[in-house]
This record gives sequence, C-alpha cells and structure tokens, in this order.
Amino acid sequence: MPRDSGNSGLAKLESEGIGSRQLERRRNSMMRCDNSICLSGWDGIAGVNQVSSPTAPSHEGGVVTITLTINERQYQRPCGVPVVGVCIDGSQPEADGQPGYIEEAIKAGVAPFFERLMKSGTRRIAKCVMPSFTNPNNLSIATGHPPAYHGIAGNYFYDRDCDEEVMMNDPGFLRAGTIFRGLQQAGTKVCVITAKDKLRLLLGDGLDMSSGSAICFSAERADQVSAKEHGIEDVLALAKMPLPDVYSTELSEFVLASGVAIMRRERPDLMYLSTTDYLQHKVAPGSDEANEFYSMMDRYLGELDEMGCVLAITADHGMSAKHDTKGRPQIAYLQSLVEDWIGERGVRVILPITDPYVAHHGALGSFATIHIENASDRLTIKDKLSRTPGIMKVYTSEEACNLFQLPADRIGDLVVFSDRDMTLGTRADRHDLSQLNGPLRSHGGLTEQSVPFLVNRAVDFGPERPLYNYDLFEVALNHTLDETVVAE
Repeated sequence: MPRDSGNSGLAKLESEGIGSRQLERRRNSMMRCDNSICLSGWDGIAGVNQVSSPTAPSHEGGVVTITLTINERQYQRPCGVPVVGVCIDGSQPEADGQPGYIEEAIKAGVAPFFERLMKSGTRRIAKCVMPSFTNPNNLSIATGHPPAYHGIAGNYFYDRDCDEEVMMNDPGFLRAGTIFRGLQQAGTKVCVITAKDKLRLLLGDGLDMSSGSAICFSAERADQVSAKEHGIEDVLALAKMPLPDVYSTELSEFVLASGVAIMRRERPDLMYLSTTDYLQHKVAPGSDEANEFYSMMDRYLGELDEMGCVLAITADHGMSAKHDTKGRPQIAYLQSLVEDWIGERGVRVILPITDPYVAHHGALGSFATIHIENASDRLTIKDKLSRTPGIMKVYTSEEACNLFQLPADRIGDLVVFSDRDMTLGTRADRHDLSQLNGPLRSHGGLTEQSVPFLVNRAVDFGPERPLYNYDLFEVALNHTLDETVVAE
C-alpha cells in the first residue's frame, strides 16, 4: 500500500484528481429529495438537511419573522436588511499571547472601520473547528455544524474503501447541505463569493442558479462566470478589476470588490464572502504589507456597513510562524520517524492540508492523521510520538472524534498535533519547499484555533455560551439587537 501524502499526490491534485471509482460510488449514493439531501450508507446521519417547513410567522414589533430549521438549527429568514457573513482566511486575532492582524492595523491607524466596530459593535474571540484548515471551517460556517456533521475533515484524505488518497473538494463528499441552499429554497436571494474555486464547488452545492435567486462564483475563475453556472455574468467589469493571480492579495480584494458591487446592484438577502490566506501565510501581523491588506479590507467592509447590512466577520483559522530564528522551517517528518521505529509495515501518514497551492505552505501544517494496519503498533507509535519534541498531542481516532467532532471514517487511527512553531510532514524528499514565498507560516493545529468574531450590531448571544465560527449565521440572523450600525 502506498504510504505518502505530502507533495507526492500533487500531480493529480493539479487536475483536482479524484478517483473515478470513488466519485461514481459517491454520486450513486446521493439521492436528491424534495427539500433535503439524503445520503445513504453513513453512520447515523442519513437524511440530514435541508430545510423544514417554516414556522408560523411571528409579528413581534410589527415585523414579520419567519423561522426555518436547517440542519437541525433554527434561523430567521432575512427580511429587509441584508446579512453579510465574512470569513477572513487565516486572520489570527489578538489572543493566546499572539498579536492580531486587525488589532495591529488599528494600532497603525489604517483601519478606521475596524476600530469603530471594535468599540461600537460586538467583539468576541471564537474557536474554529479542528483541523484548523480552510475547507472544514468554511463548510462548518456554511452548515452550522462541525465536521462530524458535514463530513469535510480536510483538503485531502485516505479513502479506505477505494484505497485511494484523494482531494476532498467534490460536493459528493458533503453529508449535509448548506444554510445557503436552505435559505434559497425558502425564498431568500443568496450570494456566495470565494477566493478559490475548490471552495466554490462545495459552498455552491445545491444552489439553483436558474432561479435568479442565487449567485456563486470564485475570484480565481471570475473570467469564466456564466448566468447558467454561476447566476451572474461579466463580474470583471462589475468589480472593475482584472482577473487576479491566485498567489496575490488581489484575489481577496476581488472577493470584496465584487461583493460590494453586487450588494449595490442586486441587494441579495444573504451574502457570504470568503477570502484567501495568501497574505497571512506570507507576513506577520503588524507588518507594513499586512497593514496595507487590512486597510484595503477595512474600506470594503466599511462600504457594506454604510449600506446598512448586518455584517458578521470571523475567520476559518489563525496563523503561526513555523520557522526558527534563522527563517528555516521546523518540520517533524512523521513517516520517517515511524518507519525508523517499526519499519515499513502498513503505515500511511496523511496531511489533510495538502492541496495544489504549495506556495502557501508546502503541504506542511500542524495536523496529521496516521493509518496503521497492525493494531498492535498503534499504542507503540502513539507513545513514541507523544514523547517526541515538537509534538503537542497525539490522540486515538476515538479520542479525536469525541473531542473535536470529526468523521471517524475520514481520519486515521491516530491524530497528531504539533506545537505552535512546528509543522508535520511525511518525508523530507516528499516536500518541495523551493516555492515557499518566505519563512514558513502555517496552521492546522490547536494553536491556530482562536479566531475573531465581530458583528456591527449588539447581540444577545450570551458570553456564557461557547462560541464557534460556525455560529456566525445563527448570531447574524437571530441574535442582533438593533439597527444601529458602526458607520459614522
């Protein structure tokens, strides 16, 4: 059995390679029902989602409120005031003794909207889901639940049934539908804009583009949009920007610029904007480049606030430096370590951060799973890894699923977290670090779990309640208290 992930799978990742047998099996198992996604053959949550019949309208304060149940959570349908959720990819907050990108930009005097938001709106620190990667967290925000519910536990995993290592970016891997789909089915006009197209495919699953009530596209492929597939045309002209490079801050700016333009022209009821962490992988909070980026973001978010939108902002994960004082990446090569201990016998290390965008992180993060064929080797490996410098925690699959609400069939027999300044790899010869943009900065672990949670309204989501980034739309739709916005 092949034993490596890392960059060894990147050839097929470049073409978004997913095993044909696997996709055929998954698509055949998906049954579309009138108002739900029904998935057969999965433990315990067959038939979750989509939207139940709305409750009888209430008329509190003369305002008609319709409440929907989507994925076993209740949401009030937007009425009159647009709601915008924003995920700032990799936006480390000021928490856990670490500086924050937004806070440092405010200190530099270049983020007046964020400054007013911090003072007049709601400012909290939330947690993201594990692993602290982009896809699991965006799908948690989009479904209102952790990965055990929606099934996306990383960018990349080992499918035991098909004996394949594959990208987890096909909608066939989803085990729940999105809030966006549920709201659209209930008559809400929705708009979803992502930086990268891999995420657009997942977040846009099930949206009916022919209805005129849904828009979903990525900045990465903004030159290819069509009314039939994306619900909109000619977004380059609308955003007044050229097509951005995938390795640029302009990719995130395009998300925001087009979001502002669409809000002005189309005024959707609900919008979700998800940026990329190119900048955060490259530079630390407080750097000139970071402050310039957050100043740009501040301008666009301020415009949405001035339009009267309810604006709720979070991140999918934080970001940490993963290098020594000389700028050299710090890496624990798990495949090599394990093979030194027990030999080459049925051990496969999977790095769920793996994707085609190697210039961001070189397929190195702070979370890994290990598949071990021989059950008698598992405790030995767990014990040795737990005593290895740079390793923070090692859990069995059962422990990790209970602690972090992960799907058991999509992780390995062991789950490994590294320290804040350490990453996890397979073997040194499987990671091409020549494309890194600078000293390694990455995420995935427990040390990148804190994320900002900001709302341009007062909210009644009590501080005694645990707060996760996937509570974003419950707070924005159900718990804002008044119409006071931050704009001066």
